[in-house]
Amino acid sequence: MTDTDPSTHELRHRALSRWDDEGGAIVAVPDEAHKDVPDMTNAELVLLRVRVIALENLLIAVLAEGSDRQRKTALEMADAISPREGFTQHPLTIRAAQQMSDLVERANRVRAAQS
Repeated sequence: MTDTDPSTHELRHRALSRWDDEGGAIVAVPDEAHKDVPDMTNAELVLLRVRVIALENLLIAVLAEGSDRQRKTALEMADAISPREGFTQHPLTIRAAQQMSDLVERANRVRAAQS
């Protein structure tokens, strides 16, 4: 798949649509959908935190070994989820975009250190 391949644009559009429809639309989920879901225990929260740290570091390693285009694509995705002009600036979305950019920057530093 090349940068000019129309399917690249379509794949990104679908990924962002899923974000908007699923993960990015937490507010749109009715309260009754959450009533049967038990609260997470402290142990589950700790395990989740460990997994996120592991995934972040794994992603940094993969991006550090990846191509310039892959890192650029990650930054483009961060820009794509950033709130657009005229839309509500949701703090979690803003932080997610900042985190994505930070992961790419950390990968760049790892890449430079390996050279």
